[in-house]
Amino acid sequence: MTATSTERARQFEPLDDETTARWLGFGRPGDGDGVPVYYAEHIGLVVEDVRRDYCRMRMVFRPALMHAGGIMHGGAIASLLDSVLVPAIGAGLPEGSRYSTVDLHVQYMEALVDDDAVAEGWVVRRGGRVVFGQAEARAASTGRLVATSVLTYNVSPPRSPQIPG
Repeated sequence: MTATSTERARQFEPLDDETTARWLGFGRPGDGDGVPVYYAEHIGLVVEDVRRDYCRMRMVFRPALMHAGGIMHGGAIASLLDSVLVPAIGAGLPEGSRYSTVDLHVQYMEALVDDDAVAEGWVVRRGGRVVFGQAEARAASTGRLVATSVLTYNVSPPRSPQIPG
């Protein structure tokens, strides 16, 4: 964790223990015994810190994430930048809310070789049905900026239970 990420995290309100624990387990329900392994777990995402409107997440390096050129695949980095906003947004919504990415713009700054990627994502503005966010990914060992992104999410409230009639 860099000094910059520590400073950024402090700008956001901590969550209660139950909400924090729920989001620290993001993408980890799979047990290989009939429970599905979700995409976040499949590519090795681990939540390191989550607060209201903020999340820090690590993508653990492994050769399967590289492309033939010997560097981490840009799609893996884009997935990290997209996924880091999920807990940041979700922690501030009622359980059962649905939200999905409607726009993701990524700028790649530098290649990532043989290193974990650590991303921070934060909410810039919440509207009634739209949330705007930003994220950046850095090389874990050096803190060098690898990519930045601007994201837009569509939010739907929890579905009301149908009353039999």
